[in-house]
Amino acid sequence: MKSEAIPKLSVFKTFKTKSVEFTGEAMRQRGIIIHLAIESSPAMKTRTAIAHKLAEKNGTVWQNIYSGIFRDLDEILLPLGVVEEAGRLPLKRGPKALQEQGVPYYQLTDGGILVAASLDEMEKERAKMMTKFFEKNNLKDKEFKKVILTLLDVAPSFVFSLLKKYIEAYGNGKVDKLIPFDADKMKNVLDESIKIQREFLEGFSTLGNSDRETVISFLKRIG
Repeated sequence: MKSEAIPKLSVFKTFKTKSVEFTGEAMRQRGIIIHLAIESSPAMKTRTAIAHKLAEKNGTVWQNIYSGIFRDLDEILLPLGVVEEAGRLPLKRGPKALQEQGVPYYQLTDGGILVAASLDEMEKERAKMMTKFFEKNNLKDKEFKKVILTLLDVAPSFVFSLLKKYIEAYGNGKVDKLIPFDADKMKNVLDESIKIQREFLEGFSTLGNSDRETVISFLKRIG
C-alpha cells in the first residue's frame, strides 16, 4: 500500500538547475499566502476568488490554475496549519448541497502570519505583521519577544533574514511546528552566518566613536 506523502511548505523551493528561480508550486503558495495576508473581504478569500486574482497577476485564465490552488490549500496549507477555514459564504445558485453548506473562505493562522512576514513581496507590511503576531501571542520567552520587537525598529532586514531561515527550515523538515516561535527553535536552524553577525556586533560595540563612524562609512560604500 502506497504511503501518503507528507505535506511540505514550498514557498522557498527553487529549481535544482536554477537556484534563484522559484518553482511554480512555490509561486502559487506564495501567491495564496500573500493574497490572504492583504485581503480583508471574505468574498475575496474563497478558492475561486484566489484563482481569479492570481490568474490576473500572471496573465492567464483562472481555470488554468484553480486545480493547483485547490491542491495547495487542501493538501498542503490547510493540513500544515498555515491556513484555516474562516467561515462559509451562502450561495443562491448552484448545486443544492453547496447552497446549504456554503462556500468556504480562508484566513492565515498565526503560523501563516509568520510565513507571510518572511516573504519579500510583503514589503512594508512585514513589520506590521510581526508586531501583530507578538501582540496576539503571549509567548513564554518574554526576552525573545522584546528583542525581536526592538530589532524590528532598528534592523528589520536582520529580523526578516532570521525569519526566512526559520521558514526555510520548516519547509525542509528541520522544524516540526511553526508555533511556538522562540529562541530555542531559532538556535537549531541558524547557520554560520549568525556567528559572523554576532562577532561583528560584539566587536563593533567595543569600538570608539571615531572607529564606529569609519566602519559605518565603509559599510555604506560597499552596501
